[in-house]
Amino acid sequence: MIRRPLVRALSGLLVAAAPLVPAVAQTVLKASHQFPGGKGDVRDEMVQIIAREVAAANVGLEIKVFPGSSLVKAQEQWKAMLSGQIDMSAFPLDYASGFHPQFGATLMPGLVKGHEHARRINASPFMAEIRKIIEDGGVKVLADAWLAGAFGAKDKCIRKPEDAAGLKVRSAGSTFAEMWAGAGASIVSIPSNEVYNALQQGVAQATDTSSGSFVSFRLYEQVKCLTAPGDNALWFMYEPVLIGKKSWDKLNAAQQKALMDASKKAEDYFAKESKGLDDKLVDAFKKAGVQVVELTDAEASAWRAVAAKTSYKSFAAKVPGGKELIDKALAVK
Repeated sequence: MIRRPLVRALSGLLVAAAPLVPAVAQTVLKASHQFPGGKGDVRDEMVQIIAREVAAANVGLEIKVFPGSSLVKAQEQWKAMLSGQIDMSAFPLDYASGFHPQFGATLMPGLVKGHEHARRINASPFMAEIRKIIEDGGVKVLADAWLAGAFGAKDKCIRKPEDAAGLKVRSAGSTFAEMWAGAGASIVSIPSNEVYNALQQGVAQATDTSSGSFVSFRLYEQVKCLTAPGDNALWFMYEPVLIGKKSWDKLNAAQQKALMDASKKAEDYFAKESKGLDDKLVDAFKKAGVQVVELTDAEASAWRAVAAKTSYKSFAAKVPGGKELIDKALAVK
């Protein structure tokens, strides 16, 4: 029979012989966005990819994702990153145009004409200037994303500018709002996660938003006609994954590298998915019995003419460096 003192002595030897494994301090980042979680929204998936890849890198970094505006309201995320309330976000950059009006150029009617054009825009002096404003404003871009969008209406198809006259239209941003107003519509300003209820309750009769949001927010349940992007997209929006520079600067070199590597994978994923979003949009709406149309060259040109007299003109007049920004974007062929 082994006496207790001997058992304790043996236990002590085993503990002493065990290798000492230093505990890795775990840094936790809070990532907020407005999009549905776990339902296939590509913007949520971008953030989830980053979270999974960072966890797998085993560098003492964890990203907790808060989808569906569960932590911060959609249009407050830029400010929340600056204050440290959240660390990361994925949202339409135009939502922060109240802080930096130049961001309105990233949701400008007709400025980006298609997915390949968006890639060229992304590598242009136009976006180099936008990224500099982001960085100077205290935020860093982790992953780029350009989404095409569409128009949807409860009672009729919107093809020509005169089709919008008299309608209450939810617009994603001020630049599109000016174009809608120039066509005779009245504007409803709410984030994309509130559009379903606005259409349902008659607060809005039509909306513009991204292809992804049209599907993930089930707007096919509320509209009768969809004007899909097609070959004459008017609506493109820059919706990057961002991190506050204060949060970035707190990470060590290994954590920063893991985060950038993960963000590159998320960006590559999105690049493959972006065009497919438009196809999914058309398929989902047709299956739901919604009429789907596309703009002809002439119809798209008519809208761009309205935008030139309203959105472009106003942006050039009101925003510091606005005309130069538009010119840089228009120079990308």
